[in-house]
Amino acid sequence: MPGPETGSNPARLYPRSRPPNLLRCIAIAAIVFLILVGLAILIFWLVVRPSKLEYSVDEASVHGFNLTGANELNASFNLTLRADNHNHRVGVYYDTFDVEVWISDQRVAFTEVAPFYQGHRNVTTIEVDPMARSVPLLTSVADNIKHDRTAGVVEMEVRVRARIRFKVGLAKTRHYVMTVDCSPVVVHFARSTRFVRTYCDVDI
Repeated sequence: MPGPETGSNPARLYPRSRPPNLLRCIAIAAIVFLILVGLAILIFWLVVRPSKLEYSVDEASVHGFNLTGANELNASFNLTLRADNHNHRVGVYYDTFDVEVWISDQRVAFTEVAPFYQGHRNVTTIEVDPMARSVPLLTSVADNIKHDRTAGVVEMEVRVRARIRFKVGLAKTRHYVMTVDCSPVVVHFARSTRFVRTYCDVDI
């Protein structure tokens, strides 16, 4: 009987099929997902065209302003902020809203505002009263305050920091950090002098 043929190899005649490359499939799926997200953002921007939020300090006054011999400040800052949302289709959720008063690069007062929602094409008035209670001041800051007090004014900077979300229809975006810088806010101690509105820089 003839012997078995030499060189025959079933494994070579019938190669085993390789399983699909899982990492390659994941990479392709991730690229497609990113492309779809990018297209969705582009379409959103073209349709909605959100405009920038505008802020200003419409009123400001100071009560109980007192600088002690130990260079400690006591004062109540009464501020009226105006938030203007010009957007026709975009509302804004303010999940946190912090207001600070700075004088000569030192924070002297702070307050928080409860979360709120601002609808589209809406002007919201925010009244806050940050207070300084025995706040120790740097010598240079105290000297500047004494100089301004002699001139009958106090010059300060109002800063806002908020965590916000935009709403379009039923959709809501992720959180963004909004910072608002209003400077200089000049308050005259003489009641006969009218306060001049201060416009703010807004960054999101």
